[in-house]
Amino acid sequence: MTVVFTPDNEPYLGRALLFHFDQIICSAMEQNASTAPKSHDRALTAHQRMACQVIPQALSITLSIRELIRQGYLFGGHVLLRALVERAAILLYLHLYPDEIERWNRGWHVSDAPSLAQMFDAIQAKWQRDRMVCGRDLTAPMNSLLHAKPDSAPWNLIPLGETEVGHAVSKILNRPDLCDELCADVIPWVAVVQAMMAAYFADEKTD
Repeated sequence: MTVVFTPDNEPYLGRALLFHFDQIICSAMEQNASTAPKSHDRALTAHQRMACQVIPQALSITLSIRELIRQGYLFGGHVLLRALVERAAILLYLHLYPDEIERWNRGWHVSDAPSLAQMFDAIQAKWQRDRMVCGRDLTAPMNSLLHAKPDSAPWNLIPLGETEVGHAVSKILNRPDLCDELCADVIPWVAVVQAMMAAYFADEKTD
């Protein structure tokens, strides 16, 4: 078995959703390359200082997820999803509720800052959605993966022969459905990060 995959022989090469994931990565990195230098050597608002930290973290996690997919470590990619979602949600939440930046400046401590589920509820409330999805329902699958709950089992199951299944400890090379699911989950949040990059630096012209 190949030990290290390259872009020419990675196991899920050719999947449509993976192609779209690659496209949005290129778009996000180009946007960041244009926006980031314009935040240097100038006075930044508190929101922009926060964004200058959180946006690069979100992009770095995105690239990490992509490399995990390339190497077949789909379970690890799914676990990292929550870290990306949390950063995208923080960016969106603080954009919609600008006064909450004070909590960020105080350290965004667990006892003070809203949870991810609470941020989801607040975001939906701000948009006045008619049919709201409970924030806890949105975060439950990600929390299960992160905290090793029993219902996290399907994310690293692999077939063993024709009738048996087991839990993978390394690369997962025969679960295109897991690859597609991960890409479908990641892409919208990368788009949110891009939108917030434009929102927090709306006064900066881009090339």
